Amino acid sequence: MEKKKILLIDDEESIIKVIKKILEDNGFYVDTAKNKKEAVSKINKGKFNIILSDYRLPDGTGIEILEHFREKDSSTPFIIITAYGSINGAVEAMQKGASHYIAKPIDADNLLKILNFYLDRHESQETEETEEFCGIIGKSKKMKNLFKEISIVSKSEATVLIEGESGTGKELIARAIHSLSKRKDHPFVAVNCSAIPVELFENELFGHEKGSFTGAVSREIGKIELAGKGTLFLDEIGELQPMPQAKLLRVLQEKEFFRVGGTSLISVECRIIAATNRDLEQMVYEGKFREDLFYRINVIHLKVPPLRERKEDIPLLVNHFLEKFNRLNEKSISGVSDSAMEILMEYDWKGNVRELENAIERAVVMCQHDTIKPEQLPPRIVNRSRKDTADFRRSLTETNLLEIERKVILKVLEEVNWNQTRAAEKLGISRKQLRTKMKNLGILNRS
Repeated sequence: MEKKKILLIDDEESIIKVIKKILEDNGFYVDTAKNKKEAVSKINKGKFNIILSDYRLPDGTGIEILEHFREKDSSTPFIIITAYGSINGAVEAMQKGASHYIAKPIDADNLLKILNFYLDRHESQETEETEEFCGIIGKSKKMKNLFKEISIVSKSEATVLIEGESGTGKELIARAIHSLSKRKDHPFVAVNCSAIPVELFENELFGHEKGSFTGAVSREIGKIELAGKGTLFLDEIGELQPMPQAKLLRVLQEKEFFRVGGTSLISVECRIIAATNRDLEQMVYEGKFREDLFYRINVIHLKVPPLRERKEDIPLLVNHFLEKFNRLNEKSISGVSDSAMEILMEYDWKGNVRELENAIERAVVMCQHDTIKPEQLPPRIVNRSRKDTADFRRSLTETNLLEIERKVILKVLEEVNWNQTRAAEKLGISRKQLRTKMKNLGILNRS
C-alpha cells in the first residue's frame, strides 16, 4: 500500500523532529518546510495527501500558505497548528478553508486520530466525485483517468481534439473542459460540422455583412464571434470537406478572419475544441484530411472509451437514466431486475451511452410495475444478448463433446496397443472413419 504523503511546516527543529517521528512510525511519508517560502515552493512542485502547518512562521503565517494552497486545491485536508489559547487564529483558519486546527502541546494519539479521520473522509469524497464528474457518469479506471486528463487540460489554453465513437459523450467532455476553465463565464458555442453545407461554411463560422449577397438584409454574427472569449466546439470535424478545412486552418494560424463581404479583420479570441468519431490520422494518410490542420487541432488528444470497454459503469448509468426518466414520465420505478441487468451487461452497445439512454427511456415508458424486466427492454437488445449467449454455450458444448470424443478414442487405442482395426471394431465404426476422426482431433498415428 502506498504511503500517505504529509507536508509538515514548522520553524522549530525540535517540533519537526518529534512530529515527523510520530508520523513515520505510523506509516506516513513526511516532507518538511521551515518557512512560508519553502512551503509554497514544495506545494507548487508536489502533491500531498495532507498538509500540517504551524500558524506562525518567520516569513508569514500558515493562513497565508493555506490561502495560496486553496487557489489550486479546494479539497485536500489542511490542518493548522496553533499555540494554546490562540482561538482567534484558529477561527480565522477555519474561515479561510482549513479542515481543522490542533492546539499545542500536541498529543500524539489525538494528532493521528485527526489525520486519519480527514484522510479517510477525503478518500471517500474522491470516490464519490468520480462517479459523476461535471455531469459525466463513471467510476471505471478508464473514466477516472479521463476525468484527471480533463482537469489538467481545462487549465490550459491549448486546442483539444476529442476522439470517440458516436454516443460516447464527446460534447459532454468538451463542456466539462469549458466549465472548469477560466473561460467558464463566457459562451460555449457548438457547431456540428457534418450538418453545414460546404457553400454555407464561411457564413456559419464567420458571419456576413449587410448586402454581401442576395438576401443579406442585415449583418449576421458568425459562430466564432458568438463564442467571444469562450469556447468554440467543432463537432464531427472529420466530416469537413477540403475547402472548409483550408479556411479553418487559416483562422487557426492567423487568429483572425473577415466576415463574408467584410473588410475589417476580426480577432479570434475563443478556444477551439474539436471532436471526431473518425480516425483522422488514417484520413491524413489517405489524403482525406489536411495534415497541417490535423496537427493544429491535435495539440491535446483525449480518447473517450466506448461503453463496451467500461461495462462496470453500466449500473451507474442505468440508475442515472432511471432517475431522469422517472422524473420526466412521473413514474416511481425502483430499479432493474437481475435478468434485465444481465442482458444490459452482456450487450455490446454499438451506440454506446446514447443507445443505453434510449433503451432505459423506452423501458421506463413501457414498464407498468415497480421493476424493469427484460420484456420492457428494446427487443433488438434482448434478442442480440440471448443470441450471443446461446452461440457461446453452443460453442462451449461442441468443444466439450469433441474433447470427450478425443479422450474416448485415445483410451480405446491405448487399450488395443494402437491397433486401428481393433479400435474401430470396439468403437463400432469403420477403420476409415476412425482415421478421419483421428486426423480431425489431432491424434497422431503411433502404429
